[in-house]
This record gives sequence, C-alpha cells and structure tokens, in this order.
Amino acid sequence: MLKVGLTGGIGSGKTTVAEIFYSLGVPVYYSDVRAKYLMENDPSLRIAIIEYFGEESYRSEGLNRLYLSKEVFTDTTKLQKLNSLVHPVVGKDFAVWCKQQSAPLVVKEAAILIESGAYKGLDKIIIVTASENTRIDRVMDRDDAKASEVRDRINNQMADSERLKYADFIIDNDGKQMLISQVKEIFLALCSK
Repeated sequence: MLKVGLTGGIGSGKTTVAEIFYSLGVPVYYSDVRAKYLMENDPSLRIAIIEYFGEESYRSEGLNRLYLSKEVFTDTTKLQKLNSLVHPVVGKDFAVWCKQQSAPLVVKEAAILIESGAYKGLDKIIIVTASENTRIDRVMDRDDAKASEVRDRINNQMADSERLKYADFIIDNDGKQMLISQVKEIFLALCSK
C-alpha cells in the first residue's frame, strides 16, 4: 500500500484536494478530524492532557476547545507539548486505519504533516499551495475571521518555501489551473508506481 501525505498552509485547499482523491476511490485519513476525536475519546490521551493542562481542559460535554486553544496559541512551549501528546496517538490510529484499508493507495491529510514529523512514515508527499491573498480570502469567508487574524495564523505556520522542500508533488490551487486535472495527474502517477 502506498501511503501519501497531503498538506499545505491554512486556506490552501488541502481538504478540497483530499475530497477529490476520495471521489477517485482513494481512502482519505483526515488527521485533524481524528485528532479531535481522539482527544475526546482516547482515555490515556485525555488523562495526559488533564495532567499537563489542568481539569479545565475538559467539561462534562467534552474537550474545552476554547480554553485549550487560548492556552496553546499564546505559548509555543504548550503548543509543542500538546502536539507531543496528540501526534503519537494519531500516528497509531493511522496505522490501525491503514490495516483496515484494501486500496493500493491511501492519503493522509494533515495540516502539520511536516512539522509533526508524520511525513517520515509516508511514501510520497503532496503540497497544496495558493497565494497568501487567496488563502486569506478563503479563511475569512470560511471562518468569518479578520484578515489580520488569518495573517497571524499563516505566520504561525511553516512557510510554503520551507514546506515545498518536502514535496514529491505540488498542486497549485490559486484558481489559475484546474484543480481536478492536477489531482488526476498525480493520482495516475501514484497508481503507476
């Protein structure tokens, strides 16, 4: 089974690209969605988060996202700690998920695929890019956010110039090239391996 990583900066359109792969019959593992699920439902992860971040990390209805995001997004040490707790659990979950798939190719979509080191366990990496203005517009529309807030989020992520060093394939999602044809071209190249 060929394991392909899919990543890109916020607003680049990596989820849209993942959906196109899925429509082509490729199983897609959405790392961020699974991470949220595991933070809610994995007892050992829950205990570890409470031990480090305190009882306020969870409410009776589940993870206290607002509290946790305030904790980690103002303190890079805390963000790194949260990532160090969550990413190994996600990695194990991905390995179990892969064993349940029968397809010759799977895609792991993740926002911080490179930063987390998760790319090391994958065979190929696809990077989705778009101009900063395009990304800002998309995230403002999607999250009802201000341009300055989106710019701050972009500045807290790995720069595309750094991310592209890991790319086996690059998808330009600036709206100038057809996205579906780019994905199909990569899909055919991956299937021929």
